[in-house]
Amino acid sequence: MTGLRDCFRKIGGRVAGIGALIALVIGGVAWAQSFETQIYDPNTRQWVDYTPQTAARYYRMHGNTPADFQRQVVRFRTAEKPGTIIIDGDRHFLYYVLPDFQAIRYGIGVGRDGFGWAGIVSVGRKQEWPTWTPPPEMIARDPDAAKWKNGMPGGPENPLGARAMYLYVGNKDSIYRIHGTNQPWSIGLNISSGCIRMINEDVIDLYSRTEVGAKVIVLMQGAALYKGV
Repeated sequence: MTGLRDCFRKIGGRVAGIGALIALVIGGVAWAQSFETQIYDPNTRQWVDYTPQTAARYYRMHGNTPADFQRQVVRFRTAEKPGTIIIDGDRHFLYYVLPDFQAIRYGIGVGRDGFGWAGIVSVGRKQEWPTWTPPPEMIARDPDAAKWKNGMPGGPENPLGARAMYLYVGNKDSIYRIHGTNQPWSIGLNISSGCIRMINEDVIDLYSRTEVGAKVIVLMQGAALYKGV
């Protein structure tokens, strides 16, 4: 696994496939099909799928996500002001904009196929150890969620993790959140129902930096980070 680990460090979540945009815009939010993550295996010299099984195995072996998905300060050119959050769902990165063309880059998990979206929203409110209440649509898909229809108390087993930032369109809750997770191995995957998930240590760090009202830009597939978002 040493070669594979090095490859994660150098290349990380490469975008694979083309994928079609879903031409639907509701309340300033556009829906989009998400890409699958791939990594390069130097042993076979091929790109291979970074699947939930691969991710879980990697996390068990190393106790952390691949290096590219770990929190780090990077060079980042944007016209957006410090404090803005920019999410590149294709590459599974969230950027917190700093002064002087820098940003803190975090690894994230994003919406699985059919649950991708893009738009400009804002942080409407914040919550430590939030209660999780599955929406009716999720209960319809997953009967096991029905027992939490009145809310699952916050805690280590809660799927929203240690912190949540609730994303609003204007003054209306979009139903999407940036939140922690009780599945830290899932970072780098298309696995959620549209929310942006982070490991708990990272979401606590981002939460401490982010103000209510902060602008959040969620990029569509194929959007260019460095051409003026």
